[in-house]
Amino acid sequence: MTRVAAIDCGTNSIRLLVADVTPATGELVDLDRRMTIVRLGQGVDRTGRLAPEALERTFAACRDYAAIIKELGAERLRFVATSASRDASNREDFVRGVLDILGVEPEVITGDEEAELSFTGATKELTGRDDLAFAKPYLVVDIGGGSTEFVVGDDQVRAARSVDIGCVRMTERHLVQDGKVTDPPTPDQIAAMRADIEAALDLAEQTVPLREARTLVGLAGSVTTISAIAQNLPEYDTEAIHHSRVPYDRVREITDSLLHSTHAERAAIPSMHPGRVDVIGAGALVLRSIMERVGATEVVVSEHDILDGIAFKAAEG
Repeated sequence: MTRVAAIDCGTNSIRLLVADVTPATGELVDLDRRMTIVRLGQGVDRTGRLAPEALERTFAACRDYAAIIKELGAERLRFVATSASRDASNREDFVRGVLDILGVEPEVITGDEEAELSFTGATKELTGRDDLAFAKPYLVVDIGGGSTEFVVGDDQVRAARSVDIGCVRMTERHLVQDGKVTDPPTPDQIAAMRADIEAALDLAEQTVPLREARTLVGLAGSVTTISAIAQNLPEYDTEAIHHSRVPYDRVREITDSLLHSTHAERAAIPSMHPGRVDVIGAGALVLRSIMERVGATEVVVSEHDILDGIAFKAAEG
C-alpha cells in the first residue's frame, strides 16, 4: 500500500485525491477527495490563452492542496492537466506556477492518455467485483469542461478518442451572447450546439466502436449532477450517486428541463454546484446525444474517474 496524491486539473475544475492505494488488488482508500471550480479554460476557445484571473484561481487552489498533501504525508504526487492547458499558447505560465507551488511539473497529457486514465479509474473496481455484474465491453465517457473522452475496452483499453465537446466549450461557443450566457438558450442556439456535438461524435466513431459497448459508464460533474437530479437528492451525495443507473428517458427529461430553465431555476436545484449552473445544460445535451448515438437504455454513473486512474498510476510508480 502506497500513500499517494493525485491532482486532475481540467477546464472547469481542479480536483485532489489523497489515498492509500494497493495497485495489485485494485484497492483504493480515500483519505481526502475534494474539488474546486477554477474555470481554468475561461475564454481559451476564443483567445487561445489562459486568462490571468483563471491562472490565479487555479494557483490559489494549488496552494490549498499543497497544505493538505503535506499534512497527510503523501509519498508520491502526480499532477495531470487536461484540455484547457493543452490548447493554450501560454501554458508555460501555468507549468511554472504549479512547479513553484507543488514542486512537481504538471503533465499536460494528450487526449488518448486522458482517456486511458479515465478508463482505469472507472473500471478497475467494476472488473474486480462480481456483485456489480456489468456486461463488457464498457464504453467509458468522460464529459469534461473542454473535451469528452471515449474509451471502449474490457479489462484493457481497445480504442480511445478525445473530441472537443466539453460543457464549458459548448456553452462558450454556442450559448453566450454579448458576454453573457443566454437565459434560457434559444432553439437556434440549442440546434447549433446539437449539430456540433453530432459532428464530434462522427469523429469519435471513426476511432472508437461506440455501438459495440454493452455498458455505458458516465464520468465527471455533468453526469454525476444529472444522477443527483434524477434521484431528487436533497444535496450532493457521493454514495448515492456512485454506480447509480439513470435511464435514457430520465436523461432526456432532465436535459430538456435544464435547457429551458433560467439561471435562477438551475441554481435552485439542491444538488447543483454553483460552478455548474451555467454549463450543466450543455453537459446534459452531450450525454443525451451520446446515449442516442449508441442506443444506450441507461448510463451507469461512476464517481471514480481519471483522478482514481492518476492515483493508481502514481502508486505503480
